[in-house]
Amino acid sequence: MTSQELKKTLWETADKLRAQMDAAEYKHLVLGLIFLKYVSDAFEERRKQVAEQLANPESELYFSDDPADQEAALEDRDYYASANVFWVPQQARWESLRNQAKQANIGQLIDDALVAIEDENPRLKNLLDKRFARTQIEPARLGSLVDLVSKIGFEDGDHAKDVLGEVYEYFLGQFASAEGKKGGQFYTPASVVRTLVAVLSPHKGRVYDPCAGSGGMFVQSEKFVESHGGRTDDIAIYGQESNPTTWRLIAMNLAIRGIGFDLGKEPADSFTRDQHPDLKADYVLANPPFNISDWWNASLEGDKRWQYGQPPAGNANYAWLQHILWHLKPTGQAGVVLANGSMSSNQSGEGEIRRRMIEADVVECMVALPPQLFFNTQIPACLWFLTRDKTAHGRNRQGEFLFVDARKLGRLENRVHRVFDETDIEKIASAVHRWRQDGEFDGAYEDVPGFCRGVKLAEIQEHGYVLTPGRYVGAEDVEDDAEAFADKMERLTAQLAEQMARGSELDAVIRQKLGVLGYGI
Repeated sequence: MTSQELKKTLWETADKLRAQMDAAEYKHLVLGLIFLKYVSDAFEERRKQVAEQLANPESELYFSDDPADQEAALEDRDYYASANVFWVPQQARWESLRNQAKQANIGQLIDDALVAIEDENPRLKNLLDKRFARTQIEPARLGSLVDLVSKIGFEDGDHAKDVLGEVYEYFLGQFASAEGKKGGQFYTPASVVRTLVAVLSPHKGRVYDPCAGSGGMFVQSEKFVESHGGRTDDIAIYGQESNPTTWRLIAMNLAIRGIGFDLGKEPADSFTRDQHPDLKADYVLANPPFNISDWWNASLEGDKRWQYGQPPAGNANYAWLQHILWHLKPTGQAGVVLANGSMSSNQSGEGEIRRRMIEADVVECMVALPPQLFFNTQIPACLWFLTRDKTAHGRNRQGEFLFVDARKLGRLENRVHRVFDETDIEKIASAVHRWRQDGEFDGAYEDVPGFCRGVKLAEIQEHGYVLTPGRYVGAEDVEDDAEAFADKMERLTAQLAEQMARGSELDAVIRQKLGVLGYGI
């Protein structure tokens, strides 16, 4: 069974077990069990490795040939901490839970296991979602869910971290789709995240997301580092999320991959209770809620983050942009998903804030996205790429801006949802990197009519500081067929006349057939 088939089969089975339960509630049960299975599998794998080394006279860990001594040494937690593996006490190990899956109190047993893991691993304290005992799902279904998750693991030699991480990410996407509008509150579609990461190329440094959702930006950043030959500890993760249950989703999503993180002391609003007030990040990736209107608090009046003007109380778009710029180090870069209106709005002083940002040269690139990429909204969206220093990360680009119109890219994965394939992502990312001349892609940059174009500040000023890519990239080149206009019109007119005549003939046939049936018209 391929990885995709495994994920699809698991999802279909899990969805059947959901029955009438709300997807928003059910996801925490399923994802919580996947997390529990992961930490237990990772623990057992490490335990097996240590046992083999303790029994091997040539190993540095070998100290005794007495099996009892070796067994006792397996309880030394340093062996697990050194490999970034959580300590899992006996009662929380998966086999123990699996053996009790048919018990009527299985929900309480799972909650107790999560508490025990938190008690033994301070990094997870108060981060795990302990809701199994009070859930509305009957014990038999919950036991069947435990049996289902038991199937995920070391199939075909795969490591638990890789398989479970993939399943976790796949399930997040499926739950976001099932929840529709609400799903978008915790999940940014993977192809959008990959686009942001591909353009920013976060090789090393601090990565920050002030509205972290389920942590997809961080996971993809780690994947980028690993795929380019780096180590996962080359980047440090900082995040914030105001929703308590989503905050726990992030913690599990990152922990399941062995990624270290700092999500602040508690779930909190990024504007009024910034958990990282002194952070200056190398990279910021964010997908804030679009056009949020109830964000304002009187304590934000005159805030130091509003360097380009105080954002309107009725829309947080420019509050997010300025919060993100505040948290960038002098050579930092950011990628932000916002509603299309942010590129052109002049309401409540937004146009003036945008003008100041453009004049300050902190806007680097704008990307218009196609419709139907997001689960939670049909509002057209765009990507803002910001930078503190246009002399860093490539050639000197001061006073220059890149516009990319990607509205024609992507494919419909189903009737309602569009995705970017890798070729689409590479087309966008390669245009930006070649324009920057930062060495990420070979080849010289060229403007492509209808897709991308580099412009100078003066042209943006002429357009009233509107940043909509369609205004700048021009029309796509259409191949000239060399046919003279008069000849083409004569040919097309004759073709139309022929088709209209044929249409009249078919109308007559239809009328005649209906008349035979007694339905004359």
